[in-house]
Amino acid sequence: MHPFAKAVGRALFNAVLTVAVVLLLWQAVLSFSGITEYVAKGPTDVWNHLFVDEEGARSTAAEHREVLFGLAGKSLKDAALGFVVGMVVATVLAMAFTVSRTVSAGVMPLALLLRSIPLVSIAPVIILITGRGTAASVAVIGSIVVLFPALASVLFGLSRASKESLDLVKVYGGGNWSALTKVAIPGALPSLFAAARVSVPGAVTGALLAEWLSTGKGIGGNITKFNAAAQFDNLWAAVAIITFVTLALYNVVQLVENIVLARMGMSQSTA
Repeated sequence: MHPFAKAVGRALFNAVLTVAVVLLLWQAVLSFSGITEYVAKGPTDVWNHLFVDEEGARSTAAEHREVLFGLAGKSLKDAALGFVVGMVVATVLAMAFTVSRTVSAGVMPLALLLRSIPLVSIAPVIILITGRGTAASVAVIGSIVVLFPALASVLFGLSRASKESLDLVKVYGGGNWSALTKVAIPGALPSLFAAARVSVPGAVTGALLAEWLSTGKGIGGNITKFNAAAQFDNLWAAVAIITFVTLALYNVVQLVENIVLARMGMSQSTA
């Protein structure tokens, strides 16, 4: 239980520290930027908007929560789709690159080329191919944001496999696939978890971008609407909700990573 308790304690401490830093920076920026209070909303304003009913207001805090939490739920579903697709594709590509140099030589230049192109510039082409407002457009745009950082991290982990262990598998008649599944992948767990952890905010960013450019739903699709309608309370509350949910999910993945690696006696990857 000691490694488990230590992992949980470290994750909770990091989560509380991160939230505190974000709140302080948020309030500091508003305090020293000189933005009018009509436009800029601080943590207290967002809290009151979501949980405090004001006299004479046209809508209640419960109605605000219903609208904004519904939008956040849609964005999280889109983020989950991009996260799963991106992580699966990144893992499969990393395994293929590790097993076959031919595949690596043929696909890696294309991956590097796509990585160098800003996503916003190719998003219209993706939407044209997959269709505006479709789940396919959300999956493709979201997975691209996740794919390349995750691919680099997983490749790094697979490349650090013990040469002695790989040679031992080959001595006993195992091929490249056996060496990959029995040695490289178990040894790459820290890098796999690091890829998943980094991909959480990336998946949320990709979902918001896809909603803004393609579906018009979720928080990404409604940010511009809130701004155009001068609904600045909803605007800041929506940003705050998706930010803190992303931080929470990031720390959940980190908690799982700490527990699993502690149980296996492995250290976290710096990738």
